[in-house]
Amino acid sequence: MEQLKALDWEINTFVDYMFGPRDSRVRGWFLLDSYLPTFFLTVVYLLSIWLGTKFMKNRPAFSLRGHLIMYNLGVTVLSLYMLIELMLSSWEGGYNLQCQNLVSAGEADIRVTKVLWWYYFSKGIEFMDTIFFVLRKKNSQITFLHVYHHATMFNIWWCVLNWIPCGQSFFGPTLNSFIHVLMYSYYGFSVIPSMRKYLWWKKYLTQAQLIQFLLTIIHTLSAAVKPCGFPFGCLMFQFSYMATLVILFINFYIKTYQKRPSRTDMKKVPPVTEIRNGFHKDYFTAANGVLNNKKAQ
Repeated sequence: MEQLKALDWEINTFVDYMFGPRDSRVRGWFLLDSYLPTFFLTVVYLLSIWLGTKFMKNRPAFSLRGHLIMYNLGVTVLSLYMLIELMLSSWEGGYNLQCQNLVSAGEADIRVTKVLWWYYFSKGIEFMDTIFFVLRKKNSQITFLHVYHHATMFNIWWCVLNWIPCGQSFFGPTLNSFIHVLMYSYYGFSVIPSMRKYLWWKKYLTQAQLIQFLLTIIHTLSAAVKPCGFPFGCLMFQFSYMATLVILFINFYIKTYQKRPSRTDMKKVPPVTEIRNGFHKDYFTAANGVLNNKKAQ
């Protein structure tokens, strides 16, 4: 126990040295005083992916339909609450869309901070997205982008709540909460077989996410161009992080939604002698993406 306390003290002394004095308004709030719980939960998350995929390798996938419906409904409702509350609290505080500092809105700043704590906490809840993938053996969906985004957001928002818990920080979560209302609604409906034929809009969700990141970058740079007292270093970090998400999401979009070979194209197989099970080997190359896609569906 003493060693754990010593480790906790060393870690928190280091982050305080790196980032300076914390915002006193969040002292004593659940999970915020020490970085160790956030770090520990992130390590457990990463280990769960690694060990979970090994554990499930030779076992049948779980259905979890009921769990997924309730989980997605819960996250959708939480996202809707955060969206509405962030809009109301920032309006109450007269937040400046171009640049908003950390102290001028008084009680409205506290109200925004309380919502952003839920936003930070929701990033820990969303670790379950990946755990459900593991248990359902949807390993193809556990991409670098997916794990990177989930793991980093939880840790970044621990820092945001400790040093910049209101002001300019409100904009990204407002957009993201709106996107998550759409996204987790989609996920919830996709679990119900009778609803899948109506879910034609997944492609547009990815487009909306990209627009969200670009708008956040523009909002971040606007405060750098015309400062209002919000820390410049935090703005540059957010710009850099959003840029990585834009690059990764564009790469995901191209790989996922690029034009796949049509049935007509697959029929145009050159008549050569290499035949396997009645089909030329190029047929399997051309059809592989389509066949795999059908199986995945």
